[in-house]
Formats: sequence, structure tokens, C-alpha cells
Amino acid sequence: MLEVHFHDFVNDELLRFAVIISKSNGKWVLCKHKKRNTYEVPGGHIEQNEAILETAKRELKEETGAVDFTINPICVYSVKEKTEFNESNEDESFGMLYFAEIYSFEEIHSEIEKIILIDNLDINWTYPLIQPKLIDEAIRRGIFK
Repeated sequence: MLEVHFHDFVNDELLRFAVIISKSNGKWVLCKHKKRNTYEVPGGHIEQNEAILETAKRELKEETGAVDFTINPICVYSVKEKTEFNESNEDESFGMLYFAEIYSFEEIHSEIEKIILIDNLDINWTYPLIQPKLIDEAIRRGIFK
């Protein structure tokens, strides 16, 4: 069973990912990886000696082509695969969730095939047990008015 939890704070050294829920002109911005037939929220792994906010900005630009945007933190999230064999928190991964409003894009030069701007989030998700929960938490916290 996969568990997603939300936290207001964890030590920076625990953060491994940045995920950026994005909108542009009132539409959700989602990515389609070249090797998949599903859609996902932009995001990715932190690189060595990189601050988590820099990870978020870099991933947003790489995966959407965003060049003019505002970005703000929402909260920390964690994902844990819970089985009868790993009841401890050793397999829990932490990431920072952000929201970005994108004002302009440039061409993408990455593993992303394309981006889509949509009104409705009823799509084929790459991570259906995680990403809709991240968006629901952002909504619950009042990020989208």
C-alpha cells in the first residue's frame, strides 16, 4: 500500500524531490514524458549541492519550458510503500511541493515530449496514487481560489 503524508517542515537534507503544480492562464500545466503515454506534474530529483528551490526552478524550466514564472512552496510531502515487511520509516521519501504560475514558455529540450494546458484533471496520470493527492492537498490549503 502506498501512503502519502503532508508535513509543514522537515530538515532540508531529507528532501529528495521537488514537484511543481503549475498553471498558466488559468489552465493546469502537465507534462508527457517521451517514453510514457501518461501525464504528470513537473518535478524531479535534487542534484548534488542544489537547494530544493533551485531544483524546483530547474525542473520547471526543463520539463515545461517555463521562462517567466512565480514559484512558491506549499508544503513537504512524503511517500512510503507500506508492506508487512517495512513498517518503519526507512523507506519514506520526502519532497517539497510548490505552486508555479507560468507567464511564458520556450521550446523544451529534455525527456519531455510535450506539455498540455487543460481545464480538467480527469486524465491518465503517470503516478495516479500520488499526484492527484498532491493537488488535492494544495487545494485543501487554499492555494487555488
